[in-house]
Amino acid sequence: MTLRTVKELVHATEESEGVGATVRRSIGTSNMRKFNPFLLLDHFNIGAKAGFPHHGHSGQETITLVLKGAVAHEDFTGSKGILYPGDLQFMTAGKGVVHSEMPVLLDGAKSVEGMQLWVDLPEELRKTKPRYRDLRSDKIPEVVEQDGKVKVKVISGESYGVSSLANLAYTPVQYYYVTLKPGGRYQQKVPENFNFFLYVLSGDQLISNGKAVPKHHTLFFNQDGDEIEATNKAKDGGKSIEFVLVGGEVLDQNTIQYGPFVADTEENINRTIMDFQNGRNGFKKVKTWKSLISKGVTPEMIPILQEGEQKHER
Repeated sequence: MTLRTVKELVHATEESEGVGATVRRSIGTSNMRKFNPFLLLDHFNIGAKAGFPHHGHSGQETITLVLKGAVAHEDFTGSKGILYPGDLQFMTAGKGVVHSEMPVLLDGAKSVEGMQLWVDLPEELRKTKPRYRDLRSDKIPEVVEQDGKVKVKVISGESYGVSSLANLAYTPVQYYYVTLKPGGRYQQKVPENFNFFLYVLSGDQLISNGKAVPKHHTLFFNQDGDEIEATNKAKDGGKSIEFVLVGGEVLDQNTIQYGPFVADTEENINRTIMDFQNGRNGFKKVKTWKSLISKGVTPEMIPILQEGEQKHER
């Protein structure tokens, strides 16, 4: 086993996004514009009067993990539902989708926290039909090692001999949510044709492949070696560390991105933008669809949203 070398360490600074939301972005910035196949990484926080009202996507997939609170989603294909703490959604925009993502403040919560990752689609699937795959927290296998010092939620991939559900995303992705108590050491074998990064959600004593990684920093690895390891260097009685380790298969293709629209050429990007603005091709419903939740989620809306959850739940 050979440890991967470190490519870059990026601090995810806060910035505004959507309507009143804040994000810590570490992919899709001047420090790391793209990290094949990844196009954007946001650690988001949405307050009561904030959110992401209806907006378009095409040519990519999004993976959303809810950490605290709940997120309602709804799109112009009729899909809708609510994601709760620990739940994930794999949304394939394909030829085009317009959706809303808004907070649901349950049990007195004042904000919603989560992660959203944008993933490039293989070129032959950029015009595929939109689809959703919801992964509920109780369906995610968890590995416990080193007398409880290492816990791994295997969202996608395999860790310590435990495998996740399959067919959640078109672009092959591995996704692990790791909790390390003081002294815990995590080891993950990684495929050579994948790029990997690690993002620290909490804790300041993490060392990964020889590099210190503070909270709200993303560590990007070079595409070499076949192992990534991480250790909580805190002493007994210190704080646990939580982080995500994510990898994706490197795609050998041309990728042009304009915000949430992805294509292979500038000409096709411009065509997609015009289709979105004029309600054509994959965006035919954009002019007639009215979002239920774009101005906020009321208690009366929750049963309506919950009715749609079973359609794309895994």
